[in-house]
Amino acid sequence: MNRLRRPLQVLGAVLKALVLVGCNLTQGLPALAPSPPPATDTPPATILPTEAVDPDGWVTVADGVERRVLTPDGLTGFSQVILHRLDPQRVALRAHVAAAPLRLEGWREALPEALGFVNANFFDRALQPLGLVVSDGAALGQTFVNRGGMVQVVGGVPSVRSLIEQPYLGEPLEQAVQAFPMLVVGRQPVYQEPRLDRTSRRTAVAQDSQGRIILLTTPLIGMTLNELAGFLATDPTLDIVYALNLDGGGSTMLYAPLGAELPSFDAVPVVLAFYRR
Repeated sequence: MNRLRRPLQVLGAVLKALVLVGCNLTQGLPALAPSPPPATDTPPATILPTEAVDPDGWVTVADGVERRVLTPDGLTGFSQVILHRLDPQRVALRAHVAAAPLRLEGWREALPEALGFVNANFFDRALQPLGLVVSDGAALGQTFVNRGGMVQVVGGVPSVRSLIEQPYLGEPLEQAVQAFPMLVVGRQPVYQEPRLDRTSRRTAVAQDSQGRIILLTTPLIGMTLNELAGFLATDPTLDIVYALNLDGGGSTMLYAPLGAELPSFDAVPVVLAFYRR
């Protein structure tokens, strides 16, 4: 479920974390230091520093996995984003559905072999995922029609597609998660709903021109969907062709190699995980 209905709770907890980590925001790869658990019992994000290797700031954190931490042009440090770029020849993508929604530690225990994961589908008040989920060939839920997009795996190859541009017609899928809205289609930003837009924590999945999958999370206050779509479409160092917004707000969650952790405020029922091939 989209947690935008609880912005004050999310913002309050995030602002507590900002007091602790603000001194790190001016660094290229900031360390979001651990702190005592806040009142919500949700620990702050932890991003351990590493040495940058790539001229654009990408850091290799595992075989086939690179990380980059940056602030989009024109936005403040509170709109910082964490990007993980996956090489599909060396990393496999899988969707997982829990019998009951889990927080970060629960998902880590459930997926001990995973290199990392992010939260995926929106979900309803009964904590059931919205849209289609396909986990190792087993499908759950119904596809969106004339809405949103999907990250899928077919023949071991992951891709991001618009369900408006390319509707799902029931073809076999190995893995898939659906969400909304599409942010970038054919290199162009496509989200244009300023009246319904607001700043929030974000999770998104994108595909670049080389077929690499990019998972994005915002650890602090976040940004609007318009800002996110514009950033992903126009940053030449990302080279993004398609991008899809996933559940955000209190659901935003990240676990990745070398100690990158962003606990969600809410337990989530579906994650998109990546593994060594």
